[in-house]
Amino acid sequence: MYKVEVRRRVQRALDKLPKTDFQAVVQAIKDLAQTPRPRGIEKVKSTGLWRIRQGDYRIVYAIDDKESLVIIVRVGHRREIYRSL
Repeated sequence: MYKVEVRRRVQRALDKLPKTDFQAVVQAIKDLAQTPRPRGIEKVKSTGLWRIRQGDYRIVYAIDDKESLVIIVRVGHRREIYRSL
């Protein structure tokens, strides 16, 4: 089982989501503790980051297998998430 670490920037982004989307995104983040490489995972080009989809939102994260740690780097709408990555 992996530990999930959520950055402060991500927490602020989560707080701004609509309630139904918030619940779905939080559940997807919790599921990463069990399976950090779920079905549908994709590597973000030219970075060491991974992303999963949750509706119209994307969760971008890093995986540290040595420490059994998943670090959530960004959460946002699909049209805005890849800017400034």
